[in-house]
Amino acid sequence: MCIRDSFREMDFKYVNQNEETAVALLRSLDQNHIVTEISKRTEEERAQFATQIHQLNKSYPGGLENYYNKAKKLLADSAQDVNPYADYVPSVPKGESVDFRSPDFDALEKDGLAQIAHTAFVLVAGGLGERLGYNGIKIGIPIELATKTCYLQYYIDYILAFQKKSNAPKPLPLAIMTSDDTHTLTEKLLVENSYFGMPKEQIYLMKQEKVPALLNNNAHFALRSDAFEIDTKPHGHGDVHTLLYMHKLAEKWNNDGFKWVVFFQDTNAIVFRCLPAFLGVSQRNNFEVNSLAIPRKPGEAVGALCKLTKKDGSRSLTVNVEYNQLDPLLKEHGGEKTDEKGFSLYPGNINTLVFSLKEYVPILNETQGLVAEFINPKYADATKTAFKSPTRLECMMQDLSLIHI
Repeated sequence: MCIRDSFREMDFKYVNQNEETAVALLRSLDQNHIVTEISKRTEEERAQFATQIHQLNKSYPGGLENYYNKAKKLLADSAQDVNPYADYVPSVPKGESVDFRSPDFDALEKDGLAQIAHTAFVLVAGGLGERLGYNGIKIGIPIELATKTCYLQYYIDYILAFQKKSNAPKPLPLAIMTSDDTHTLTEKLLVENSYFGMPKEQIYLMKQEKVPALLNNNAHFALRSDAFEIDTKPHGHGDVHTLLYMHKLAEKWNNDGFKWVVFFQDTNAIVFRCLPAFLGVSQRNNFEVNSLAIPRKPGEAVGALCKLTKKDGSRSLTVNVEYNQLDPLLKEHGGEKTDEKGFSLYPGNINTLVFSLKEYVPILNETQGLVAEFINPKYADATKTAFKSPTRLECMMQDLSLIHI
């Protein structure tokens, strides 16, 4: 009798109910290569493994079954080169290009400052500074050498200054998304610096979890080589929406009378200088979502904002399209147009977003904050049947609009 069959029989004793539930779940998701391995392990290893399965199942909206089913579909689409934008026609999105030297900028800044009094802030800070040559978390990097003010202090200083200048009726909340790599170090940075002058209760830390790595087109979960655990990988900064849903923060802010929520990334300090005008544009145009953009040259390796309209005219939405998908999409529809200065009419996305809370909260409740995902396997050869290394589902915070694709 094979090991898999004996595992099913009465002669096998589960360590606990947690393990029995984990095994049943793995069987239902065609993960028998893992079930077979369980019977070879010690009781301690099995108990720890069952706990990990329980946590992975709990942390992903819809559980591991939902993750597995989505992975199977996206892997099949990837192998067949399915274009997610095949039924859509691109056009230049609605927006405003504002010159900071103009009277209009001054007016927008004045209007936006009034809106800041009703704004919550969300910092995406799950990354380390290794790629930048810094041994620590990115938000701990000094933004300049004179005072050595770090990014996190700079952001907190700005929010407190906005709070005072706008005569905010309530403290402006700051939520920070951390990861396994950054959570403890972020807590340490805050505590050692007395939260940089911001009351502790004004700051919320939300730690994102990882997702299972995938071995092949069958969405089989990978095991670590150095321990009996599912190999896991980061899911991307789109998890920030899921965390806001799980922690009920956006709902709380909306109930507390806040109108807007601003999302910004760990090392983009300069965006705070134009934030009042940015909010002013959102207020003027009654935008449900607004993306801060920069000029970009055609072919530049940065995502672009596009209005996508379904060919039958039934739906249109403004979204970020990554540069590797943008070029073929625009070529199919006449190529990328430029202005008189040679910049593309499709502005570059820099992942600074403003959402209107009144519209954002119902979307969170509808989707549980789960953003449209993608997969980018590195195939071993042209057959697209094997991977060079395990892959995983990923998501980006700017892709919340893609739930309608």
